[in-house]
Amino acid sequence: MRRQCQLLGVNRSGLYYQAVEESVENLHLMRLLDEQYTRCPFYGVLRMTAWLQQQGYSVNAKRVRRLLRQMGLMAVYPKPRLSQPGVGAQLYPYLLTGRTIDRSDQVWSTDITYVRLSQGFVYLVAIMDW
Repeated sequence: MRRQCQLLGVNRSGLYYQAVEESVENLHLMRLLDEQYTRCPFYGVLRMTAWLQQQGYSVNAKRVRRLLRQMGLMAVYPKPRLSQPGVGAQLYPYLLTGRTIDRSDQVWSTDITYVRLSQGFVYLVAIMDW
C-alpha cells in the first residue's frame, strides 16, 4: 500500500480517512437556519443562536457558527468603509448620463435570484426594458 501511494503521489492518511456525515439533528438545524436566514438575512450568529434557543433547541454559538459557515451563510449588513474604492479598483462610468430614453429596446437591465421550493429551488430571472 505504501508503494502504491508513493507511485500515485497520494498521502496514505487520505486513504484511511472516512469523512463523517452530518447528524440528522444538525441537518434539521441547518434547514431551520436556512429558513430563518431567508426571512432575516441580517441575523448574525448570536441572534440566530438566541432564535434557535427560543424555538426550544439547546445550541451554543460555536455550533451555530460552524453550521452557518458550512452552509456559506453570513449576515448581510453594511461593512465599514463601504463607499470607498479599494486600492487599484476599476471605476466604470455611468453610461446613461445625459441619454434620453425615448423608445423601447434602448436600455435593458436584469436581475437573478433563486426561490426555494420543497423539492429544491428554481432560478428566477427578470429582464426589464426601460
